Amino acid sequence: MLDGLRQFIAEVVSSAGHEDRVFDDTGYRLAATALLIHVVSIDGEPSEMEKRKLHSLIERRFELDPGMADHLIAAATRVEGEAVDLYHFTSVIMRSVNEEGRLRIIEMMWELVFADGQVSEFEDNVVWRAADLLGVSSRDRIELKHRVAGRLPTAAGGQDIADAAS
Repeated sequence: MLDGLRQFIAEVVSSAGHEDRVFDDTGYRLAATALLIHVVSIDGEPSEMEKRKLHSLIERRFELDPGMADHLIAAATRVEGEAVDLYHFTSVIMRSVNEEGRLRIIEMMWELVFADGQVSEFEDNVVWRAADLLGVSSRDRIELKHRVAGRLPTAAGGQDIADAAS
């Protein structure tokens, strides 16, 4: 299974010059998108809202057109389905992305977690594990969580979503 993942990533990376090439030379976009897919899938089938948010994040953060974003999401979905743990994705990101970029990936994960207005313990845990593997401190992870939650409207009943998620 791991050989299949390595071969897939190698094929994607070596496809330089092809018109349908989505990923950069390091493959970090594939790895980051696979992490994001893992987040939206961890608590069951992703909602339409989560799928739209994922697509929007991929387009905006990776500066892709909708078709390229679809291609990246499809490829990452296949890879994520074959993965046995998060390490394979986070190790690619660690080799390819600086600290600021890794913080942005964790922020993207939180944006997906909050997309449906609810934070499950599974989602919270997967962001914690990914952040740990990406060398993002607990302080930064929690700060990003509150920053993303702070951009959201207040939950029903007047309770702030950031407080509810803590």
